[in-house]
Amino acid sequence: MRLMPIALSAAIALATMASAGHGQRPDDQIDPRSLALTQQAQALTAAGRYSDAIDSLESALAIDPKNRGAYVGLARVAQAQELPGKAIKFYFEALKLEPNDASVLAGQGEAMVQRGAVERAKRNLEKLKTVCSNPCPQAATLSAAIAKGPPPEVITARAPEPPKPAKNN
Repeated sequence: MRLMPIALSAAIALATMASAGHGQRPDDQIDPRSLALTQQAQALTAAGRYSDAIDSLESALAIDPKNRGAYVGLARVAQAQELPGKAIKFYFEALKLEPNDASVLAGQGEAMVQRGAVERAKRNLEKLKTVCSNPCPQAATLSAAIAKGPPPEVITARAPEPPKPAKNN
């Protein structure tokens, strides 16, 4: 009985602390220095200075590894450099932080098409359709990329070689 008030106040304190962080979005808690580096990298990417953009984005992630925008920036730089495998990986890291981000799902799907993984891109499109309550532009963009298909060099690289005739000895 004597410990009841102490236990009750401790329980209230724990319940209050556990719910304090749920009111904010994860992106609202990112270090401002990391956000500034991410914005700088966007300008560098637009100027075609990919190596400098990568350096800036990696610095942003070193400051704050929860910076989803930095992962998305790295993915977009990888796509611009025609490295869809890297882009898929960076989009995956961004999706670990926010699994229902429509633009990230669409970007990852486009990178999958660029790599030739059309079936996986279709799964992203299905998830995107469930995330968007009404038709969203990201779903339309991904759908168009899937309809267009992978680049010709990817299709050529995946084509099986014709069998060689057997040698008779």
